[in-house]
Amino acid sequence: MTISYTPEGVCSKKMFVSVEDGIITDAEIIGGCSGNTQAVSRLVIGMKVEDAISRLRGIKCGIKGTSCPDQLSVAMNQLLDAAGNSKV
Repeated sequence: MTISYTPEGVCSKKMFVSVEDGIITDAEIIGGCSGNTQAVSRLVIGMKVEDAISRLRGIKCGIKGTSCPDQLSVAMNQLLDAAGNSKV
């Protein structure tokens, strides 16, 4: 299953996350700080969705109340919801 998510309150413009059997198989963040968003995307591949959410949730960017990693956790929560699983 793949989800497309439009983040709020951050520089990135779009996020795509693919999951198979509860494991993240692909993640892409469009926009934002290129090196950071590429690193986060690569690091979550192979992780359980729930583990990635718990590690990324709540990360802030400067004075913003959110960040690209935090918004990625929101996207993954929506993916869980769409798959009929409980949110983390």
